Amino acid sequence: MDIEADAGSLDWARAWMCATFTRGLAPEEVFARYGADPEQARLLGCEAASDLPSGESGDGMVSLLRAGSIGGWAFCVEQGGGIGFGEESLAELSRGTETYSVATTEGIDVFQYWRDGECVEYFEPGMEHSRSEPLGPWWDRVEEALAAHKGEGAGMAPVVALILDHLGITLDDAALAGPWPSLTLADDAPAARLGHTYAGEGPVPPGIVLDFGPSSGLS
Repeated sequence: MDIEADAGSLDWARAWMCATFTRGLAPEEVFARYGADPEQARLLGCEAASDLPSGESGDGMVSLLRAGSIGGWAFCVEQGGGIGFGEESLAELSRGTETYSVATTEGIDVFQYWRDGECVEYFEPGMEHSRSEPLGPWWDRVEEALAAHKGEGAGMAPVVALILDHLGITLDDAALAGPWPSLTLADDAPAARLGHTYAGEGPVPPGIVLDFGPSSGLS
């Protein structure tokens, strides 16, 4: 898969957004792990979904969530908020499985990889001091992908393209424009069924075990 060509077809990943990719979940379970009621979701195309009230409101930020499943991976594309890169949400999303998260918001871009409730790799591209330890393999891949599009205003689209290539799935502008389950959720909504979570700031440091029940067997 040509990453450069794919980055050019991912306009949705250039602006304020957060995208998560989780192995083996149904869209309904993704919504539930975000803390939303799956029964509130409606099958909407991109234009119709954009008419839903989202963004900053008097009560805080409201996120537009659109989820689906492609090739064994569930995605959730979030606009207008940042629920999908919070440590509680990612711990819950990755419980018993694994989750990639890419976010670009006002003033911060973040890449994260979580497995079974634990943060495996975290960093803000271009800021080497932000890398979590032990150092993982994604830093070099992400830096190379972004360098190839420097000055183009591509945002985190090259990073999303890199992850999609790694997962072997396609979620370009045309695919995302189609009808997918969609709903809105306030940013302060608690993640569903959370167990014991790390109480510090930033990502959960590798080695902190979150108690989500029986082990998934992932290593």
